Amino acid sequence: MTQGFKALTLTLILSSAQVIGTAALAQQPQDPQQAIPDAPTPNATPLSDLGPITPGRGAGSSASSAASSSSADQPPAAQAPSSRPPSQVKDQVQTAPPEAMTPEDIGAKLVLEATYVEVPVTVKDPKGKPVAGLTWRDFKVFENDTREQIRIFSVDPAPMSIAFVIDQSLTSDVMAKVNHSLDALQGALSPYDEVAVFSYNNGAQERTSFTGAQSSRLPAVLALTRETGREALVPINSGPFGGCSLTKNGSCVDSNATVQNGGSVGNPSFITIPKEIHTLNDAILAAAKELSTRPKGRRRIIYVVSDGKEYGSKATYKDVLRYLQTNKIAVYGTAVGDSARWGVGYVSRFHLPFTMYDNRLLGYVLATGGILESQNDSDGIEKSYARIANEARNQYTLVYASHEPLIDGKYRKIEVRVDRPGVEVIAKKGYYPSGQDQK
Repeated sequence: MTQGFKALTLTLILSSAQVIGTAALAQQPQDPQQAIPDAPTPNATPLSDLGPITPGRGAGSSASSAASSSSADQPPAAQAPSSRPPSQVKDQVQTAPPEAMTPEDIGAKLVLEATYVEVPVTVKDPKGKPVAGLTWRDFKVFENDTREQIRIFSVDPAPMSIAFVIDQSLTSDVMAKVNHSLDALQGALSPYDEVAVFSYNNGAQERTSFTGAQSSRLPAVLALTRETGREALVPINSGPFGGCSLTKNGSCVDSNATVQNGGSVGNPSFITIPKEIHTLNDAILAAAKELSTRPKGRRRIIYVVSDGKEYGSKATYKDVLRYLQTNKIAVYGTAVGDSARWGVGYVSRFHLPFTMYDNRLLGYVLATGGILESQNDSDGIEKSYARIANEARNQYTLVYASHEPLIDGKYRKIEVRVDRPGVEVIAKKGYYPSGQDQK
């Protein structure tokens, strides 16, 4: 009886535990059968909107990734705005344009604007030979009597853009020497140079635009610029070859004297000398306009072969010189004819009012930092091409930042000094600022 009671008690306990387990199981929600998931849809969200990339977690947080995946199939208007922490928004890549950025987004921005001035310098010893081996410590640059700090110093040879100007108003004997020397011009240039050819007599004429210095076009163009020149005019006002061959009591005897006072040949009381036309200003201006289009990094040079006489140009010397000083153009030249004679070149620096300028070329050369040689024969003219081209290519280049305002349109004087005794410093005397000088 005792064993039967124990068996009945154990049976009741097991039945009660089964009923309790079944009731507890009935109270839990039954999960539906999960279907096999499809392939993930492409994420069209930009990388900049995913937040910072955390090692082991990827871009953003798991909550944001789940939210973006759940809203990928919804239209843009139904998607909820991103609720990333402020730290993630601050560290993300900024894709907004600068106009839409706040000062906090931009941060501190320092902008420095300065006018950089380039000054090519040639230094010669007392014998006229170039001085090599100088360093930036040997130079001092002054602008408007204020010393400037040299920012860039270079001694590297620079490629040249040369506008070659030939004077065709020379006399026939001088013109023959110039024609004979033109074949030596190409030999003085390097393959990195380029040349444009101009000529002038009564007006400027462009023979060719810029072409390679060693191209076959240059000799052909120079051959076409050969001219016979003009005959030297000797003013005669009396004698059998004068304008009035018959005189009476110091007056001309002419049948037209009753109609025209002094006769048809004019009044013999003064000398009427025919005026010569030498449009040097117009030729240099035409060459300068072509040079102003050349790229930066090239030496802009106008090389003139002339006697330097000027009369009859439409452009004035002052306007042409300002154009040269604004566009960083230097004028070099070989003086021939009357300007190359001993003593005449110095006297021609002085000009008498209301007369022709005997050597206007010298003023351009001195103001722009060029070099002018005087040669009388063909051999000397040929050698001057190579000598001047070599000196123009191998110059000391000084670059400084001007302390003056960026663009004020005022002329700025430049003075270059070298700490060496007895040397000659050749550099431009000044310049006018332009927008091309801003860096």
